[in-house]
Amino acid sequence: MVKERVFTKPKSIYAMLLLGMFTFLFLGSEYLYVNRIALTEGEEKTVIVQNYALGVSAIGFFLYPLFRRFFKGRAQVVGLSVIALAAAVCDLLVQKHVSDWFTLYSGMVLFLLLGLLGSAIHYLFFKLTEDRDHLARMVGISYAFGILLQFLNNNFVQADTAEAMLLSLSSLAALALLLRAERLCDRETAEAEEPPLSVKKESGKENRKRAAAGGLLALLVILMACIFSTLDNAVTMYHVTGIDIGQWPRLLLAVSGVAAGFLFDIRNRKFMTIMMYCVLLMSVICVVVLKMGGSFLIGLIVFYLSSGFFFVFFTTSFLDYACHTQLPALWAGMGRAMNNVSAALLTNASIALLVSDSNGMSAIILALVLFVAISVVLSLYTAWMPAASDVSKDIPANPDPQEAFRTLSELFSLTPREIEVFDKLVHSEESIQEIADGLYLSRRTCQRYIAAIYEKAGVKSRMGLYRLYIKTQLRQ
Repeated sequence: MVKERVFTKPKSIYAMLLLGMFTFLFLGSEYLYVNRIALTEGEEKTVIVQNYALGVSAIGFFLYPLFRRFFKGRAQVVGLSVIALAAAVCDLLVQKHVSDWFTLYSGMVLFLLLGLLGSAIHYLFFKLTEDRDHLARMVGISYAFGILLQFLNNNFVQADTAEAMLLSLSSLAALALLLRAERLCDRETAEAEEPPLSVKKESGKENRKRAAAGGLLALLVILMACIFSTLDNAVTMYHVTGIDIGQWPRLLLAVSGVAAGFLFDIRNRKFMTIMMYCVLLMSVICVVVLKMGGSFLIGLIVFYLSSGFFFVFFTTSFLDYACHTQLPALWAGMGRAMNNVSAALLTNASIALLVSDSNGMSAIILALVLFVAISVVLSLYTAWMPAASDVSKDIPANPDPQEAFRTLSELFSLTPREIEVFDKLVHSEESIQEIADGLYLSRRTCQRYIAAIYEKAGVKSRMGLYRLYIKTQLRQ
């Protein structure tokens, strides 16, 4: 089966390398920017600038669908190349720190470009990931890879100029991986960029329910990010005072990311939201403990352990949701965008809470209010989120793959030749050309069979067909 070899598939490897490289680039650039701003500014001002930069990056995430609409083919390649090159230059300019204002605005431009590049990478990750059963663990492994690169960079690259040059090179490396992965996707000519046809066939009521679920998910991530942004701001303020936050506790981010990925994927991510809710509780307690004078090291460890879970949660949730939308280029990276929007909006309130002289009562009250709000939104989202399965209600339960295959073949009235092609599509990793060669067909004839299968199954891609096949197996 395809899913058994998910981590050795070229598309999966490129997907994880891409997201991991972007994680390193984004977090490393944020780390460098904070260090440059902190040279002349105090703790509070540095945190404000950092969060506004994150907000600017969210604008880049929102603009990417427009970029894809107006730039096609070679123009899109040129556009992405310009974005990556400009980001590389901006990293060097930030490091130079010619003046306060120059560094400030260079950083803002940098994060706008990183938002555009990051949205492209998230969308390509979405396109490359054919096996959705392992989605969370792929995200977790990618995150761990990026964190490991950042840890090595922080601890073994001593010169500031070398650090900036390494970040600039990573921007170009991300571009090379992105373009190579795009070409890899383009080889599957039968795979369209549109979502499964089942999305378009749903009733207006179902589409409204699905749209509401997307809005609730965005709100849920924003509310959760309030907690994590406050913790991040507390860590940044300590960092500005001279405490190095890039030492061994940071490796806990990688550990928690991988752990979250494997835990979330249990039972097809059935328990992901409740797991994240429990982790959130731990984070809220951490905020209160820090506010009441608790150990910074303990708070840092809790923050790193919980942040890995949060990253995997919001990234996986929106990658899942993108499958149900008409515009996956927007929704695939919306998790990072919503997190950064929350950081920008919460800046002043978060700082006020952290620097206040109160005894922690205000932190406790705010934590309770947030929990109530998160609980309500989580309940609504759980109720309104479309069922994981896109399989028609007319399809009966199937206890094994052979029965699922046979049932779908009969349900869609596939011809003997179409059944052979269907078998190759869901039980192998072969390209269109390889399938054609194996069945002694021309490529054009094979594509006609594939198009006929997609039409009968109500999907638009091989990924959609495979998900339909897997979900049929799970209906027991």
